[in-house]
Amino acid sequence: MKLAVMALILFALAVVMTMTGRGGGNYYVLVLVLASVPMHEAATTGQFILFTTAGGAALVFRKHEVLSLKLAFLMGSLTVGTAFCGGYFAHLFAGVALKALFSFLLVIAALLMLYPVRERSRQIQPRSGYWNLKIGDEVYAVNLGLVVPIALATGFCAGMVGVSGGSFLVPLMVLGCGVPMRIAVGTASILVAATACAGFLGHTLQGSFSPGLALPLAPAAIAGGVVGGRMALKTRSVSLKKLFAVTTLAAAVLMMVNILVAR
Repeated sequence: MKLAVMALILFALAVVMTMTGRGGGNYYVLVLVLASVPMHEAATTGQFILFTTAGGAALVFRKHEVLSLKLAFLMGSLTVGTAFCGGYFAHLFAGVALKALFSFLLVIAALLMLYPVRERSRQIQPRSGYWNLKIGDEVYAVNLGLVVPIALATGFCAGMVGVSGGSFLVPLMVLGCGVPMRIAVGTASILVAATACAGFLGHTLQGSFSPGLALPLAPAAIAGGVVGGRMALKTRSVSLKKLFAVTTLAAAVLMMVNILVAR
């Protein structure tokens, strides 16, 4: 697959994936794998493109005040370290095993996002195990007993398979923290960038980074991230959730097909 074609595909994917708070890491890896790039190199390259793209999108969300730095700090502090570990130890597993894990995690993420939840603020008294997070004029109850262990596991798995973790962090923020989809998407952009960068460093220490492939593709994906961020601000939360679920399931199916074809 020629670089120009790959760049165009990544631009389009970056628009859609940024709208759902995932940045596009799972699809970046998928496109690279389908272009015959080895899985470990695809994971490293995908995360390089991803953290630069998510950074551009975060600037858009921050400007429009739909990004919670406090929530991002909580989630980021839990996922960055484990993402590095996942990227570093990924080389202990075969590429096929990583692809299968990749698909399994995507299916779970899609099903979680289809779970009906009413986005609302909850004015409650302080209680053990919960953190009352104020975003704008609203207060949301963050269930730390649920959020902390899932965020730690998400970081490790994301770093291992070469994605940002947004596929799980967005449902976690909506279901576990009760924040609106748009705020979850905006906050996820910072988390995507941080987690992808940590996973990228872990992979790179094992010698999997290919600058000749990553550097020409990154600008197209960054532009797509900026466009996607602006479009997310104009899209209804219900539509963003459905888009999240559909695109996540599609990625899982395509990766499983790739596994079967490669045999």
